[in-house]
Amino acid sequence: MAYTPELSMGASSSLRRIAWAMNLPMTKTLERVFETLPQILDTRLICESCRDKSKCPECAFNSQNQTQQKKKGPN
Repeated sequence: MAYTPELSMGASSSLRRIAWAMNLPMTKTLERVFETLPQILDTRLICESCRDKSKCPECAFNSQNQTQQKKKGPN
Protein backbone atom coordinates (compact mmCIF):
# COMPACT_ATOMS: atom_id res chain seq x y z
CA MET A 1 0.00 0.00 0.00
CA ALA A 2 1.38 3.36 -0.97
CA TYR A 3 -0.40 5.54 1.60
CA THR A 4 -1.54 4.67 5.10
CA PRO A 5 -3.73 7.35 6.64
CA GLU A 6 -3.79 7.75 10.40
CA LEU A 7 -7.16 7.45 12.09
CA SER A 8 -8.33 9.94 14.65
CA MET A 9 -8.73 8.65 18.20
CA GLY A 10 -12.50 8.65 17.75
CA ALA A 11 -12.42 6.75 14.46
CA SER A 12 -9.92 4.25 15.85
CA SER A 13 -12.09 3.72 18.92
CA SER A 14 -15.19 3.15 16.76
CA LEU A 15 -13.33 0.77 14.48
CA ARG A 16 -12.04 -1.19 17.47
CA ARG A 17 -15.58 -1.66 18.79
CA ILE A 18 -16.88 -2.76 15.41
CA ALA A 19 -13.95 -5.20 15.18
CA TRP A 20 -14.79 -6.66 18.60
CA ALA A 21 -18.41 -7.12 17.53
CA MET A 22 -17.34 -8.82 14.31
CA ASN A 23 -14.65 -10.84 16.08
CA LEU A 24 -12.13 -9.70 13.47
CA PRO A 25 -8.85 -7.79 13.57
CA MET A 26 -9.20 -4.07 12.97
CA THR A 27 -7.48 -4.34 9.57
CA LYS A 28 -9.99 -6.92 8.33
CA THR A 29 -12.86 -4.94 9.82
CA LEU A 30 -11.77 -1.82 7.98
CA GLU A 31 -11.72 -3.83 4.74
CA ARG A 32 -15.28 -5.01 5.43
CA VAL A 33 -16.37 -1.41 6.04
CA PHE A 34 -14.93 -0.42 2.67
CA GLU A 35 -16.60 -3.41 1.00
CA THR A 36 -19.94 -2.18 2.37
CA LEU A 37 -19.58 1.47 1.32
CA PRO A 38 -20.64 0.95 -2.33
CA GLN A 39 -24.00 -0.33 -1.03
CA ILE A 40 -24.50 2.84 1.02
CA LEU A 41 -22.95 5.71 -0.94
CA ASP A 42 -23.96 7.31 -4.23
CA THR A 43 -21.66 5.37 -6.53
CA ARG A 44 -22.58 7.48 -9.54
CA LEU A 45 -21.39 10.62 -7.77
CA ILE A 46 -18.17 8.88 -6.72
CA CYS A 47 -17.47 7.71 -10.27
CA GLU A 48 -18.17 11.16 -11.70
CA SER A 49 -15.83 12.74 -9.14
CA CYS A 50 -13.03 10.19 -9.57
CA ARG A 51 -9.62 11.52 -10.58
CA ASP A 52 -8.07 8.16 -11.46
CA LYS A 53 -10.01 6.46 -14.26
CA SER A 54 -7.27 3.85 -14.69
CA LYS A 55 -8.71 1.86 -11.75
CA CYS A 56 -12.30 1.57 -13.07
CA PRO A 57 -12.07 -2.14 -13.97
CA GLU A 58 -11.26 -3.05 -10.34
CA CYS A 59 -13.07 -0.22 -8.53
CA ALA A 60 -15.77 -1.21 -6.04
CA PHE A 61 -17.78 1.88 -7.02
CA ASN A 62 -17.97 0.85 -10.68
CA SER A 63 -21.57 -0.30 -11.23
CA GLN A 64 -20.43 -3.18 -13.46
CA ASN A 65 -18.18 -4.48 -10.68
CA GLN A 66 -21.02 -4.23 -8.16
CA THR A 67 -23.18 -6.47 -10.33
CA GLN A 68 -20.39 -9.05 -10.56
CA GLN A 69 -19.75 -8.83 -6.80
CA LYS A 70 -23.44 -9.50 -6.02
CA LYS A 71 -23.30 -12.64 -8.19
CA LYS A 72 -20.17 -13.89 -6.37
CA GLY A 73 -21.52 -13.05 -2.91
CA PRO A 74 -19.58 -11.97 0.18
CA ASN A 75 -16.07 -13.31 0.86
